[in-house]
Amino acid sequence: MNEHPSANALPPLGLWQWIREGLRTSFLVRARVAGHRPTPRQLLLVVAGVVLLELALGRLEVPGPAHFDLRGWLIPWWSSGLSALLVWAALWGRRTDEARRPSGLATWFVLSFVASVPLLLAGGALNIAHAREAMPAFLSTSPVAVWTLYVALIAWGVLVQLWLGVQFGLRRLRLAGLTLALVALSLLGTWHFQDSAWEAVAEPDDRPRLSLTQETFERQQALWQQAVQGLAPQREGVVDVYGLVFAPYAYEDVFLRESDMVAGVLAERFEARDRVLRLVNHARTADSLPWATPLNLERAVAALAQRMDREEDVLVVYLTSHGASNFRLAAEHGPLQVPWLTPQDLRKALDAAGVRHRVIAVSACYSGGWVQPLAGDDTLVMTAADPDHTSYGCGRKSELTFFGRALFHEQLRATRSFERAFAAAVPVIRQREVEAGKPDGFSNPQIQVGAGIRPVLDGLARRLDAAAP
Repeated sequence: MNEHPSANALPPLGLWQWIREGLRTSFLVRARVAGHRPTPRQLLLVVAGVVLLELALGRLEVPGPAHFDLRGWLIPWWSSGLSALLVWAALWGRRTDEARRPSGLATWFVLSFVASVPLLLAGGALNIAHAREAMPAFLSTSPVAVWTLYVALIAWGVLVQLWLGVQFGLRRLRLAGLTLALVALSLLGTWHFQDSAWEAVAEPDDRPRLSLTQETFERQQALWQQAVQGLAPQREGVVDVYGLVFAPYAYEDVFLRESDMVAGVLAERFEARDRVLRLVNHARTADSLPWATPLNLERAVAALAQRMDREEDVLVVYLTSHGASNFRLAAEHGPLQVPWLTPQDLRKALDAAGVRHRVIAVSACYSGGWVQPLAGDDTLVMTAADPDHTSYGCGRKSELTFFGRALFHEQLRATRSFERAFAAAVPVIRQREVEAGKPDGFSNPQIQVGAGIRPVLDGLARRLDAAAP
């Protein structure tokens, strides 16, 4: 007499019992389903529930409006079909005591689908936090920690498949082969078939675009001549301030506004009216301001050097744009092709022009990488971030960048000392970044002041303060 009742003699398991045993499998606890098989309805409900959960998590990963992409949803299903074939092949011909072990392709997939739920929730939470810039501080500042978590989730999934194979009584060779095949299939889908069921609905791009016509080029030439000819000459015996404001990224209005603000502060607070050149890339300024290109920057530095006293006067250079981790300043003005600017380009232009006293401010991500290439005994360099962090406030809806707003718009209206203004601006920037939930940590603005320029700037500030009404 058989000591174990047959599968047909056991009462069927309910749906919630299958879900419970699948969750046990996810946490590497033995599933108590020996002698049972799920019904077609139970299998269908489990698969449908997991699919709906995946769709819901995928939707949450897309901030803002999104639409369902049927093709993107269907494409990854090829891996599920191939997985079923691989499991069927591994189980084929295997003899086991069904009263003591789980058995059957349907049983495997019910347990496997339910066991994937904790993994889906954990991975989905990471993806949603990343997409919505809501990563915890210890993760947002450490890419290694994020990748460690993702690798841990993959390892967890591999262990679950191994545990299923052990419970089903697969021999070592079949178990190893099935596990490797499923892992390879998962990696292939992750890296080469990244289609998603949800696609973000692009916001309508109503920004004006540059129209490259002969009239535009001729107007630019005339604008350049007018800007250079309109520069006021230096005053004998007076340390004058000249300015160059460079905003090369046409697709964000914040840089246009910031260039106007900085030029205004230099004119109002540092007696630099008619001594500032603005180079700006924007469709609305193509008929009023010269383009911000590296070549125009070189020419602007040379033109300013001809008007100023290159040994006594001070040249303030303000650069505002997006910045890259390779320390290049982003430049876009399509369809005009504009090279990105490097700190070496600016240093070369300043050295060639022979400008001695330099104040340089760079409002861009990773701009700390500009400090060393530009530093010198007669130079003050300020940047919106260190070499490893982004800055903040350069989005389409931003009025000014956090750096430009705190340093120029606020602090330099209260003091004419660049060092004091910077020192006062940094804690303000830090607080605003915290309040805004900046995901990758404090931008950490940088400053380096050469010994030779400090007394020049101190004397300039004293003279301007004394002359102020």
